[in-house]
Amino acid sequence: MWLLFAIGSAFFAGITSIFAKIGIKDIDSHLCTALRTIVVVIFSWLMVFVTGAASDLSRLSLHTLIFLCLSGVTTGASWLCYFKALQIGDVNKVVPIDKSSTVLTVILAILFFHEPISIMKVLSIALIGAGTYLMIEKKQQTQNERKGWLAYALLSAVFASLTSILGKIGIENIDSNLGTAIRTIVVLIMAWLIVFLQKKHTKIKEINKKSWFFILLSGFATGLSWLCYYRALQDGIVSIIVPIDKLSILVTVLFSYIVFHEKLSKKSFLGLVWIIAGTLGMIM
Repeated sequence: MWLLFAIGSAFFAGITSIFAKIGIKDIDSHLCTALRTIVVVIFSWLMVFVTGAASDLSRLSLHTLIFLCLSGVTTGASWLCYFKALQIGDVNKVVPIDKSSTVLTVILAILFFHEPISIMKVLSIALIGAGTYLMIEKKQQTQNERKGWLAYALLSAVFASLTSILGKIGIENIDSNLGTAIRTIVVLIMAWLIVFLQKKHTKIKEINKKSWFFILLSGFATGLSWLCYYRALQDGIVSIIVPIDKLSILVTVLFSYIVFHEKLSKKSFLGLVWIIAGTLGMIM
């Protein structure tokens, strides 16, 4: 069953990107993220009460709460480091390092949860890493590169990996819906902290109806993705779930072609094939 939840997570994460791309067209990306997170929080807590998971609140231990909050904090920290790295470094150098979080998560899962390792898993990790790199299209540099970008990019990948590891520990003894709802509150705080620090909140009044509609749809899809993802993490194997979740790129590519008529280059298509092959290898 956890495998189905992992696939569901990938699907909803994929369509999230499509809805967000439409909604973010005329507004600041950080503000869009913060607004979408509000929808995710509401949706997550609605699921908590609908499924009866709220009863677990009385059994919530300090240990669980700490790890859920840490998972939320690392999510926010990853965003901060990622956008800082993009600000001062070359995009075609920063993005591949950030995407390495998938490989790092698998390695950490093997170390912390003693998940089995095999030659097939090692080869699959290599394929996923190489495929992700090929999927990154180089963009023209718009500003001079400054020192420090490498440290921020590496921290972004580390924090993204720690998010999954800490999240799995945090939801071990409680309902995954409740765990997702609690950590999403932390993410909400981090997201709006970014918005207010950058003084982007003043642009809310400039958002049109179309953008609001797709922001809400994006938030709804994000909520479904997170609920499926952490439900899968609760019962499944991290080193398999994370790569499957990253297959959201396949859903995004498909819908991008249908909605935006975007086509893949030969290099990107090869990368996509390698990612799929690596993921199937992880499942096997």
